[in-house]
Amino acid sequence: MSIITIFMKILFVADGRSPISKNWIRHFAERGDEVYLATTFACEVEFQLKRLEFTPVAFSAVKKQSLTPAQRSGSPRALGLRTLIRQWLGPLTIPRSARKLRAFIQEVQPDIVHALRVPYEGMLTAVALRGGFPFQGLRDMSGKSTRSTQPPRFIVSIWGNDFTLHAPSTPLMGYYTRLTMKTVTALHADCERDVRLAREWGLSGDKPTLVTPGNGGVRSDVFYPSAEPAQNPVIINPRGFRAYVRNDAFFKSIPLVLAKRPEAKFICSSMAGEAQAIQWTKELGIEHAVQLNPQLSQAQMAEVFRGAQVVLSPSIHDGTPNTLLEGMACGCFPIAGDLESIREWITHGQNGLLVNPNDPQSIADAILLGLKREDLRRDAAGLNAKIISARAEYEMNMKKVEEFYGLVTR
Repeated sequence: MSIITIFMKILFVADGRSPISKNWIRHFAERGDEVYLATTFACEVEFQLKRLEFTPVAFSAVKKQSLTPAQRSGSPRALGLRTLIRQWLGPLTIPRSARKLRAFIQEVQPDIVHALRVPYEGMLTAVALRGGFPFQGLRDMSGKSTRSTQPPRFIVSIWGNDFTLHAPSTPLMGYYTRLTMKTVTALHADCERDVRLAREWGLSGDKPTLVTPGNGGVRSDVFYPSAEPAQNPVIINPRGFRAYVRNDAFFKSIPLVLAKRPEAKFICSSMAGEAQAIQWTKELGIEHAVQLNPQLSQAQMAEVFRGAQVVLSPSIHDGTPNTLLEGMACGCFPIAGDLESIREWITHGQNGLLVNPNDPQSIADAILLGLKREDLRRDAAGLNAKIISARAEYEMNMKKVEEFYGLVTR
């Protein structure tokens, strides 16, 4: 009996600049599915798409170069202000942007529309889909339709702070979050906590869910440990500047570490040229110990991870940070904010340490312990290798996603 291969027509609604989004979308583009991308930020992609459409929302068409230095600042105040402005005013842009996305969906006639985040991609898609669409169905290898007419299935992915930071921030953010949860066909989350929160925000119990890392998982051919563990006291913060990452507390922890381990080195990802990071290093007298890196490719990041003993994620809102998993896969000892979602991956004192991300002393104490205890780092590396292999390996997880898409479109 011959096996009929079903190809899907998938429209992703995502920030096309994001390495997380690209890692996910690339799989289906290279698998041979007919892949479209409605990107909310202007971008270029390195793989073949059927079509890319720029669909700005929540001021995403505003170029960074047009912002004032104060607006571009990575300081906690500036980041918080930008986030607050988008939370209050961003939802007002959704209806107009949804009209453009609705026209694109009607033209493409996809089998699946997958929004890779709730604000604002999921919100935008929910409004665009409210009217319903004529639909042609999946096709087999001969090009014949395999199903009767029905609307496209709508999947949304939850990212780490969608529910904990954005949804409760303003009345409109709450309204559109609930609308999204009520509109979706199925939900993907990167931690079990967000499945629970999705139900609280209106996702009905009969709608299917999938829990896998947000970028599809860790590529084991890129992120793997070195033959010998790192010997130098190097700490990497791979999170960059985000409103929910306490980089101010992280930088203040560095002098506390250097007071006891003056040879320690700190690497900060995606912070090269950032005025706030440069200011902090000067004010704290730590320029000699801090390296501010530009944004690096996955292969380059893997090399940095393999040269570090500790990977640090000082966030106050999170799901499963992809860079934290990648660091763990490379043998780094993980230290992260003590959050419910992180506890799904790290057991304090066994395969990592959990800290108060608002407290520089808490961060410093954990770093010093991680640097001191070679046995703890060694045991954690062994445990984390098993965890990554069992739960976070990219190819294994993307096979689960393929099955999930098949379940949703049946």
